[in-house]
Amino acid sequence: MLHSTKEIRHNYKDQSHGGKEAIRRLPKFKMEDSEMEAAVAYEAIYGELALDGNASLNLATFVQTWEEKQLHKLMDNCIVKNMIDKDEYPQTAAIEERCVHMIADLWNSPDSSNTMGTSTTGSSEAAMLGGLAMLWNWRKKMKALGKPTDKPNMVCGAVQICWHKFARYWDIEIREVPMEKNKYSMTALDVLKYVDENTICVVPTLGLTLTLEYEPVAEIAAALDNLQKEKGLDIPIHVDGASGGFLAPFIENQKSLVWDFRLQRVKSINASGHKFGLAPVGVGWVVWRDKSDLPEELIFNVNYLGGNMPTFALNFSRPGGQIIAQYYNFVRLGKDGYSKIQDNSSYIGQFIAKEISKLEIFEVVYNGNGGIPGCTWRLKDNANINFNLYELSDRLRTRGWLVPAALMSSSPVPPLPSD
Repeated sequence: MLHSTKEIRHNYKDQSHGGKEAIRRLPKFKMEDSEMEAAVAYEAIYGELALDGNASLNLATFVQTWEEKQLHKLMDNCIVKNMIDKDEYPQTAAIEERCVHMIADLWNSPDSSNTMGTSTTGSSEAAMLGGLAMLWNWRKKMKALGKPTDKPNMVCGAVQICWHKFARYWDIEIREVPMEKNKYSMTALDVLKYVDENTICVVPTLGLTLTLEYEPVAEIAAALDNLQKEKGLDIPIHVDGASGGFLAPFIENQKSLVWDFRLQRVKSINASGHKFGLAPVGVGWVVWRDKSDLPEELIFNVNYLGGNMPTFALNFSRPGGQIIAQYYNFVRLGKDGYSKIQDNSSYIGQFIAKEISKLEIFEVVYNGNGGIPGCTWRLKDNANINFNLYELSDRLRTRGWLVPAALMSSSPVPPLPSD
């Protein structure tokens, strides 16, 4: 029996690659009128995604890049669940509440079973919610004293971009302690130079984005305690634990570090569930020390989805799967499982640092010990080479590896506040 090419193509059953639709171009600027077979659409988009980088080779990300198959199944089960609709999905809401209390206990809350906290889309939203609570509490305090509230400021080290967004969106002066050579983090002495009665809070970071180091929360808290005794300024601390919040409680040589609610001055903490909380992308957490630290004015009650639901968030609808995934990890791993994973990660970071230090042109900035698992390095001043770290990063990309290069300081030195 004879066949023509057109007949073969017309009768070919595998529409994904052999059908007429397989040669259609994917739209870029406007939606097409006609439908596309599901298998064809899937293969076409799946093929495009192959052009992305390999997440397993991405050393620039802090985000979790692997999950167990059981967790994937739970995510599939939750794909239609809207986290905000707690009346329709009460068990998902109950699991979110369990996570809040478990995290509060992990961070040594004085009353972990009753404290306030919430899930968010990530640590950036969680940080902003913590900052908003600080701003509202500062305003109430200043109004009670009969003082103006038009010039709030916050003091921090080399923070992640979310804090710059927070400061700009809510018109807050950000007093960012500048990095210097061989001094990359904020110290207690730095804090005292920048705070005043208009400081809504000090934000030490438990895991700096650029160097991976922890800032000294306990030392900063002690300095602020002394400042209150001497000058009467009561300035609270919000800890940005985006990475360190799920590291310090588990890494063996960090468990004794005092950085959390054991310090009376720490009023709130944020962390990323999808970083070292090991959940898939899209979940963060913020917890307050006491209920009184979260102003009631910031909590909204909505009832148009059925039932009365209190909410404090920057968005509204969001998926519930990431929260269920976070709870799965808590149940599946427990403290022992998290400790094994984080200790192994810490060891790998220290191993890489040792190997890099053997290359004479590099100077290790952070050796992987005492902060985020990983390492950072810079070119030695006397390195006799004809390339920079940006060019090295670009060359590594040709092998699929994403290793970030960054300026250690990209913003001008802010002036010290006047006396």
